[in-house]
Amino acid sequence: MKYALRGITAEELTYSMNRIKVDKDTKFEIKPQFSRTVRRVQENDKLWFVALEVKVESTDSEPKPFDMKVRLVGMFEAEDIQDELDRRDLVINMTEIVYPYLRAAVSALTANAFINPMMLPVIPAGTMFPEDREPVENLN
Repeated sequence: MKYALRGITAEELTYSMNRIKVDKDTKFEIKPQFSRTVRRVQENDKLWFVALEVKVESTDSEPKPFDMKVRLVGMFEAEDIQDELDRRDLVINMTEIVYPYLRAAVSALTANAFINPMMLPVIPAGTMFPEDREPVENLN
């Protein structure tokens, strides 16, 4: 299997402040929600896209000081994808390549909003999404 990054674009970068009344010593638990979409171009089976998204959303039961959504899309060219194992490895590798850019975008977006920059955790490849942790024998 061979693959190469051909580009990364920001599809969405949104931040909105929520004016909520809280006590001075209130601590917020901000749990970012991650999602990933993988697409392959039908007209060119060498082109693959991975979209990584992170959201922070305020709810009535769990208010947050802000809402945020960041979605980046990485475009890759890949060859010699023989089976499901190769496909899974490619998806994990694409995720591993795009994720640091997602982390940087979140930090920059929150810093540019004049709040303490939000730092997403470093997540080891293959552990971010449950489907990446499936045993190899379950793929065939």
